[in-house]
Amino acid sequence: MKFKTRLKVTFASIVLLPLLLTVLAFLVIGMYLLNFQQGYPISEMDYTMMTDNIQEVASITDKVYEVLQKQADEDPALLEDEAYLEEISDRVARRSTYLIVRRDGELYYTNNASAAELIFPRLPAYGDGQSAEASGYYYSDLEKYVKQIDFLFRDGSQGSVFVVTKAHSLISRHLLIDMSIAILVILVFTSFMLTQWIKKSVFVPVNELNMAMQRIKEGDFDYVLQTDEKGEIGDLYRNYEDMRLRLKESAEEKQLNENQNKELVSNISHDLKTPITAIKGYVEGIMDGVADTPEKMDKYIKTIYNKANDMDRLINELTLYSGIDSNRIPYNFQRINVADYFNDCVEEVGLDLESKNIRLNYSNLLPPDTIVIADPEQMKKVINNIIGNSVKYMDKQHGVIDIRLLDEVDSIRVELEDNGKGIAQKELNRIFERFYRTDTSRNSAQGGSGIGLSIVKKIIEDHGGYIWATSREGEGTCIHFVLRKYIELQNEQA
Repeated sequence: MKFKTRLKVTFASIVLLPLLLTVLAFLVIGMYLLNFQQGYPISEMDYTMMTDNIQEVASITDKVYEVLQKQADEDPALLEDEAYLEEISDRVARRSTYLIVRRDGELYYTNNASAAELIFPRLPAYGDGQSAEASGYYYSDLEKYVKQIDFLFRDGSQGSVFVVTKAHSLISRHLLIDMSIAILVILVFTSFMLTQWIKKSVFVPVNELNMAMQRIKEGDFDYVLQTDEKGEIGDLYRNYEDMRLRLKESAEEKQLNENQNKELVSNISHDLKTPITAIKGYVEGIMDGVADTPEKMDKYIKTIYNKANDMDRLINELTLYSGIDSNRIPYNFQRINVADYFNDCVEEVGLDLESKNIRLNYSNLLPPDTIVIADPEQMKKVINNIIGNSVKYMDKQHGVIDIRLLDEVDSIRVELEDNGKGIAQKELNRIFERFYRTDTSRNSAQGGSGIGLSIVKKIIEDHGGYIWATSREGEGTCIHFVLRKYIELQNEQA
């Protein structure tokens, strides 16, 4: 529920609920006072019993009295006719007014037996009503106003007709006290119910959110808040949950990056230590005169040069990794003819592979005018890294590397396959992760930073392509990557 709706409900509850409960309390208390304390049946009560003052009571009583007095003067025999008495009772405008007919001291007729029982023993004797016929009798303890008409029954019995009316008003002492207590109870009840509702619907969720934010502050991103609540509270819960998941993901990514950076430093330190140690050894050999022939000197110098190249390669990888991590790889995209570009690459790479006793096979199944948008230098890093991995993990005496260019309608697929030792299936999906190495021995021949293929993946994805690998242990590995063709240029040529 929205806060605006809650405010409307609260306002309506503050105004209407106490009002309705007060009216209900008034009716219940009034009925209790009249029915249980004064002896009026509920079926015979109306609202005037709690609202008319003594003047109104006397006025209506006098009207009934005048009718009966006239009848007593003209034909008193009708006053002993119960049918006539019932008719008069039905014509009484007020249910708080009723008749009592006495015959020789005994109750002869009444239309309100329960109320008559209370006042009957205290009614004036036959003949006493003549002195009070103008004013009547008022019983303050019973709050009854009575007028008496004396007559004789046809058999000579003494009879009296009493017109009895309940005399009271709304503002009675008992009613005032009871209603004051009732209103106080109603206000306390309403306040309690509204407080509980607001506490449950507002303060409890806010406290839960406060506790959750405290957990976030302390670095605990696993404190879950779930709710089916709608409106602003529900939105707050869902926004918190989205924030928690993002912060948790960010913290995990940060921790992963820190671990990877530590691993990178460790890898680079290890891989730099090996060529540095070798360079120091060969330099010391030269200084100590161990290289005492031109042939030895030439061998030592070449070894030092190769080790320096290894260090330069590692430093270049580290520099390139820094560019990847901050998305600052410099790209110079150009339109490249795929056939011409790969012909040059194969020619350049082939000479190096030939010196390592590895045969290079190249096949191009693309149309000769196929164009892609790419950075020549970065794509060269991709090819060199993939072929470098193939050479590094080649375990065959006669190695073979195949480069294939395949047509994929609106894109090209490049496959670089070797016949090396292959990669286990459980490791195949992880070879493009940063710092992941299938070789954990870290020997000097195959050791590396573990970021070569992650660099390859980043470059290919930045070119709008995608890359994957297939492999069989003992048979070799194939790296596949796909790049989009430059279709617009082909359409212009057409």
